[in-house]
Amino acid sequence: MNDRREYSTGTTWEETFGYSRAVRIGDQIRVSGTSAVEDGEVVGVDDPYRQARHILETIGESLAELDAGPEDVILTRIYVADFSLWEPIGDAHREFFGDVRPATTLIEVETLPRPELLLEIEAEAVNH
Repeated sequence: MNDRREYSTGTTWEETFGYSRAVRIGDQIRVSGTSAVEDGEVVGVDDPYRQARHILETIGESLAELDAGPEDVILTRIYVADFSLWEPIGDAHREFFGDVRPATTLIEVETLPRPELLLEIEAEAVNH
């Protein structure tokens, strides 16, 4: 029995690379690395808090499409272009998840797909 469900936001990157924004198999959900881009434009240029909030809201919408929510997230991985931006990103993460408090890893990377992007977040969730 194949209980795989995929969700796509229809971005060019999803089509070009052949991936889904999120995939659910059984009670496991994975949300692909998500950046602060909407309609081809970077949201919150030079604002790590705003970018993080936008990303987390996109992740929340992706989870909702697969019958889950932020309360089901058990892990986030945050890729940052500059580790010194951790505080506003952490503020957005804490506000979004509240008492859920998923396990989290913050990783500094050399570059992201566009220079205006300050971070990218991926998530894993379990929803029974």
